[in-house]
Amino acid sequence: MLSKTKKSVSSLAVAFAAAAAFTAVIPTGNAYAIDHVGCRGGENFLKIWSHSGGKQSVDCYANRGKMNFGGWWVDKISTGNNDLIYYDANGDSVKIERWHEISFPNRPPKVNAIEIL
Repeated sequence: MLSKTKKSVSSLAVAFAAAAAFTAVIPTGNAYAIDHVGCRGGENFLKIWSHSGGKQSVDCYANRGKMNFGGWWVDKISTGNNDLIYYDANGDSVKIERWHEISFPNRPPKVNAIEIL
């Protein structure tokens, strides 16, 4: 009986050591989630003017991450203090550096997703 207990304790110790080693070797990444936030004057959020199906919208976003944009047509982008990549319906990805404002008066892109870097 003592032999079985020693084996169980030994097996448990080995499993614990393996789990500890695995945890130490595999780094944990930061969890980021892009947030849809209220647009306020004086803030440096990503701001996007868009339209779709007869509706117009002005939306602001903060924090790193990627999200679906629903295929809306983008009329204007102000990046604020964010680097942005937008993914359009043609399969292109376009990076816009922070502190830029871009308007698309004639041929707005249809955007499927946005990502704040």
